[in-house]
Amino acid sequence: MTDSSPKSTEPLYGGYTRFELELEFVQCLANPWYLNHLATQKLLQNSSFVAYLNYLQYFSKPEYTKYLTYPGPTLKALQLLQQEQFRKDILSPETVGRMVEGGVVATLGDSAARGVGGTT
Repeated sequence: MTDSSPKSTEPLYGGYTRFELELEFVQCLANPWYLNHLATQKLLQNSSFVAYLNYLQYFSKPEYTKYLTYPGPTLKALQLLQQEQFRKDILSPETVGRMVEGGVVATLGDSAARGVGGTT
């Protein structure tokens, strides 16, 4: 018996398509501590890497946003990473802390709005 399913001509990287790898990476950007890590590794100073981050803006289009688990924080991080000042500021633990706190507050507010996790 032969497999008659169509074969993708897209190359695989470690068994994954380029889109799958880009999706995995872009979703990591929603984590402020990961952004700090990228900054400490000096990747955010690399013009090629910054250009790659700009390329990833395609995830803001609705046909790609639907694949994001946390579209709000992910797209906000992509937007902020386009700003040179933010790429410098994210080195500061205080900036990371404010982002984490803001995310927690937003999550708590979102949970309250949905009626999740009330008070006892």
